[in-house]
Amino acid sequence: MSDLNQPKSLGFGLALALGLALPLASPFAAVAEGPFAGLSGYWTGGGTISLDNGSSERIRCKAVYAVNDAGNALNQSLRCASDSYRLEISGNISVSGGQVTGTWGEATRHANGNISGHASNSEIQARVDGAGFSAGLQVRFRGNKQSVSIRPTSGTAITNVAITLGKG
Repeated sequence: MSDLNQPKSLGFGLALALGLALPLASPFAAVAEGPFAGLSGYWTGGGTISLDNGSSERIRCKAVYAVNDAGNALNQSLRCASDSYRLEISGNISVSGGQVTGTWGEATRHANGNISGHASNSEIQARVDGAGFSAGLQVRFRGNKQSVSIRPTSGTAITNVAITLGKG
């Protein structure tokens, strides 16, 4: 479990996954058309982290997201915790022509990196990269629910992260 405390572990993937999935528009703002429209606000939920030794651990998360009026850019703040570790993630993500780009940072591990991929109105497929770490990310959202799947490809003993979040 020592890999969970290394800068290149889970923080990067969670930051991207949750940051991409959660924007909200004000009822007084222009009608948003971007893939992040309707995601802003407070989100909570949880899921599991699977490790390469075959074990898994439950995780709980709280997130706050702010989305621009067009629904194509978001800022996120995410806190997740389990019995053995804690994450504090921030991110800035935007979409143009279906292409996702952005940056993330994880405060407790002093890690950061870039995000790139594709987005539609209900799904994001992306890759997150940082020093010694990379992962595939899939975020699916529908109404007040979203599911996040992170599959690290290098830099950690984590094999999968699966989270479900609800708004409100």
